[in-house]
Amino acid sequence: MRTKSLKKNKINVITLGCSKNTYDSEVLMGQLKANGKDVAHEEEGNIVVINTCGFIDNAKEESVNTILEYVDKKDQGLVDKVFVTGCLSERYRPDLEKEIPDVDQYFGTTELPLLLKALGADYKHELLGERLTTTPKNYAYLKIAEGCDRPCSFCAIPLMRGKHVSQPIEKLVKEAEGLAKKGVKELILIAQDLTYYGLDLYKKRNLAELLENLVKVEGIEWIRLHYAFPSGFPMDVLDVMKREPKICNYIDIPLQHISDNILKSMKRGTTKEKTTKLLQEFRERVPGMAIRTTLIVGYPGETQEDFEILRDWVLEMKFERLGCFTYSHEENTGAFVLEDDVPQEVKQARAAEIMDLQSQISWDLNQEKIGQTFKCVIDRKEGQYFIGRTEFDSPDVDNEVLVDASKHYLKTGDFVNLKITDATEFDLYAEPV
Repeated sequence: MRTKSLKKNKINVITLGCSKNTYDSEVLMGQLKANGKDVAHEEEGNIVVINTCGFIDNAKEESVNTILEYVDKKDQGLVDKVFVTGCLSERYRPDLEKEIPDVDQYFGTTELPLLLKALGADYKHELLGERLTTTPKNYAYLKIAEGCDRPCSFCAIPLMRGKHVSQPIEKLVKEAEGLAKKGVKELILIAQDLTYYGLDLYKKRNLAELLENLVKVEGIEWIRLHYAFPSGFPMDVLDVMKREPKICNYIDIPLQHISDNILKSMKRGTTKEKTTKLLQEFRERVPGMAIRTTLIVGYPGETQEDFEILRDWVLEMKFERLGCFTYSHEENTGAFVLEDDVPQEVKQARAAEIMDLQSQISWDLNQEKIGQTFKCVIDRKEGQYFIGRTEFDSPDVDNEVLVDASKHYLKTGDFVNLKITDATEFDLYAEPV
């Protein structure tokens, strides 16, 4: 007669969605490890925690499919328990509990202590900033704030993440020091809105002061800014960026659209004129700066004329980095009361047109880099290439620099000077100098 073996539980954390979710998964894993739990990220495990995304339709679909996949594995006896957390769970918990009841428990975005309890662990307050990083050892995300106070009509993030809450400077510096001790050399600052940082704690926009403190952390060589908002941008950040070599000449500033009609309906609090002036000032005050943006096409009421204003402006501005998404009609957002009147095929054609333009812009800008030398970080080896990035490129979303591994040996995590020998739309080829 077979007896059931007493196997040790292993918790497998699966992360979907953005870098902010990656950060949350890392904090969860750090807590579990401190509780003596066996924990892995996207490997095998008999207990599964799915950290979901609920931002737009595609992300929601991916999250639901992942939940169904693991519920099916549970039915087959391949896993013992399935827990769901994150934005989808925060936003649609009653629906999910009804539609997918075989999940053991659902948790929202602020229920980490309860999730830990369900996993047989205690929330340890003393683990300030301690986490198990899942990114390559040379870079890590640093979440400087949670939530958002902006009223953007298309966005469901405040429904899932709540009001803006900044983390104190001392806490972030301590976390950065801990990451540097583990070999992290690049910090990628993330928040729903970097430009709002400090307003709640210090009664002023305080991103510049945070940066001045972070550059003093020994071992950190690059600091990168993600997700700034165009209205109310604290211009003193540009002075720090220009003065401090550790701060990458790079900013991710999602602009969403540029037609005044659409900006007004989106409740963006800015205009085409103000936005253009802001970007011109960025480029004047920090020459050579790379600006990344994201745009939405097919928003309710977007006419062909609105789209052409956007398209012509993309051609004029020549963004170093740009992504374009089709509008997703999200319940409980301000825009949900509007008619989603742009047909899906028109949305997709407009997005494709913008990305074709950007591809040409990127090609032209990359051709100018041939013959130049850049300080690059080596992220990984893939196939026959070592793959790195310049300070003008963020991991996963931007250009990469490829070095032939059969001719040159480089160490991952190292900074090296690379001379660009060739370029395509989104890749640079280089050799060490």
